[in-house]
Amino acid sequence: MIFATIAALALCFAPPFEAKVISVHDGDTITVRTDETIKIRINGIDAPELKQPFGQASKQAMSGLVFGKTVTVKPDKKDRYGRLLARIEIGGKDTSLQMVNLGMAHWYEAYAKHDTQLQSAQTKAKSAKIGIWNDPDTIAPWEYRKKKKEATK
Repeated sequence: MIFATIAALALCFAPPFEAKVISVHDGDTITVRTDETIKIRINGIDAPELKQPFGQASKQAMSGLVFGKTVTVKPDKKDRYGRLLARIEIGGKDTSLQMVNLGMAHWYEAYAKHDTQLQSAQTKAKSAKIGIWNDPDTIAPWEYRKKKKEATK
């Protein structure tokens, strides 16, 4: 247990590394394999939950971008669920930016306030009514989770 905690902390301060994507949970969470298996929450975006409209489409979009491929992982820190927060690149392209461009994820402004590339991509996707922005009643994933949590109280 102590070794796993130390290894997890060391990973947060690690330089970028390459890993193979072995699983895509949803539009913003993947699992990669190096010497170990690492669950990654992709930084800068928040994709629809699987049970939300576009949730499955978002997962499929992320799968199309990364599943079975070798990616570059740029670690940031661990989240409260123990997942590594990181940006992911494939072929030099940022998957966060690709998902927002495709209208398959929201710019997670609360955690990426200064990311003007994601902000601009979301503005363009909204204007073009691409993906989630084609639905005039789209609900941000953080609002969906909040409503779901309130309903279970």
